[in-house]
Amino acid sequence: MRITHLPIDGPVLIRPKILADARGYFMETFKDGWFRDTIADVAFVQDNQALSVQAGTIRGLHYQADPMPQGKLIRCVSGAIFDVAVDIRPGSVTFGQWVGANLTADGAEQMWVPEGFLHGYCALTDGAVVFYKVTAPYSASHDRGIAFDDPDIAIDWPVSPGEAIVSEKDRAQPSLASLVRS
Repeated sequence: MRITHLPIDGPVLIRPKILADARGYFMETFKDGWFRDTIADVAFVQDNQALSVQAGTIRGLHYQADPMPQGKLIRCVSGAIFDVAVDIRPGSVTFGQWVGANLTADGAEQMWVPEGFLHGYCALTDGAVVFYKVTAPYSASHDRGIAFDDPDIAIDWPVSPGEAIVSEKDRAQPSLASLVRS
């Protein structure tokens, strides 16, 4: 597997080696020892999968509050997404800054989003399926979010906020400034 460090310390893009021939392909998508030694010494406790029926669907920006923060290892297993991580680590020099990458089923790219980051993505294709591993189980009482279209973060989504397909919950999320004040 090859890793690309992104402009913000923490999130990493991972590209597996794909062995392809006339029959199809084979790839290793996760190796615990390699991940712990190379990326982060964490244990994954839950796998999740989500389908976005239409291109332009945005999910996020989400995180889990202490004491249940989640690191996420995200990959797109059908179609393509634009995946985003936003730094919300207290005292970080890159607080409020974001990084993004296209994740595709064909390329098999994965993004590691550690604890202390918001996560969200936009479906680039109809029928985009996202699979991700998390380091803490889902906890509804710790589930939090920030507005995907917060101008203080200014994510360059591949769809305008007015055209984005977004849940009512995600449209009603507070601003990053409210997180700083809390």
